[in-house]
Amino acid sequence: MPSDLPSSATAPSSGTPRIAALIVAAGKGLRAGGGLAKQWRPLAGRRVIDWTLDAFLSAGVDRIALVLSPEDQDRWQEFSNRDGILLTAGGSTRAQSVANGLDLLRDHNIDRVLIHDAARPCVSARVIGEVVAALDTHLAAAPALAVTDALWRGGDGYVTGTEDRNGLFAAQTPQGFHLSHIHAAHQQLAANGGDAADDVEVARQAGIDVAIIPGDPDNIKITRPEDFDRAARNLGGDMDVRLGNGYDVHRFGPGDEVVLCGVPVAHDRGLQGHSDADVGLHAITDALYGALAEGDIGRHFPPSDPQWKGAASDIFLRHAAELTRSKGYQISNVDCTLVCEFPKITPHAPAMRAAVAEILSIDLSRVSIKATTSERLGFTGRGEGIAAIATACVVKP
Repeated sequence: MPSDLPSSATAPSSGTPRIAALIVAAGKGLRAGGGLAKQWRPLAGRRVIDWTLDAFLSAGVDRIALVLSPEDQDRWQEFSNRDGILLTAGGSTRAQSVANGLDLLRDHNIDRVLIHDAARPCVSARVIGEVVAALDTHLAAAPALAVTDALWRGGDGYVTGTEDRNGLFAAQTPQGFHLSHIHAAHQQLAANGGDAADDVEVARQAGIDVAIIPGDPDNIKITRPEDFDRAARNLGGDMDVRLGNGYDVHRFGPGDEVVLCGVPVAHDRGLQGHSDADVGLHAITDALYGALAEGDIGRHFPPSDPQWKGAASDIFLRHAAELTRSKGYQISNVDCTLVCEFPKITPHAPAMRAAVAEILSIDLSRVSIKATTSERLGFTGRGEGIAAIATACVVKP
């Protein structure tokens, strides 16, 4: 880093500066639960990262550098053709991932950069705008909240001391910088073999003063499972939430297995129907169509059409899922109850949940498959067939 590098205020550059956002999304983020990196998990009808990207696209940045894990090959394909978004691979640490993003932006005529965590989807236009404005008079600026709670030290479940909270702030992102200066600071960090908790620390290690702008209490970083509920409340707005229900019945006939919720189950009889008679998938499919006010399976796949004779029912459910997304909705969850005396469903329920989650392309935690008997009453109680009841919730932000 040049020894004469200015460390605080700087005159605005000539012309209108080009501004980019650098979104760090290469981490695993599994502490938040769900078995999926938090940036890819659903939130208020969309994924966390979709909210984050839209916040900066709406703010009018000139470019977005999105840092992804090299392991997320399907994610690369998804973003590769989106206007204004540049892609680069993350490193083994956050600092290395940011450095890779800065290297990328250096080749795209960018003057200033806003470095932001993908897991902060609630960032406001006000915070983004004030960080950008602060860079007209400072080399670096970042939002933060003054600590107002008492601070304790603790150990073994007991308070062991207190700390003075005066002058302490809780850091947030985006953290803004003049690109050439933060790029040089990261190069210096790498050359020294160092690491840093965030980019403000990188800048300060390089002698760059960082201005504090007021943060936003709603600009939370999703870290724990309960943070999703708080973020959803912040983002909820006027969401369109719809529920649908489905009901289906198929009678037993000759055969040696039944297909239920996409899983073949050995049995001394089969189920009769125009398709493969998967009563569970049929009920879930009708629940999704119902939420969309799109009729039922018979409307989309008439039983009078011979091409659906013996068809696998996942075809119907995939169509309902694709129709849901084409209308701007995300599938929040589905719940299906199979009603029968036999076969026993519980041993097969995990495989059924997995099959439905795969067909719908949603997380396993959003699929419920369960069973009940009818206490030997009615046609299911007499063992004449199987019924299924399903509920689906779809959400449009």
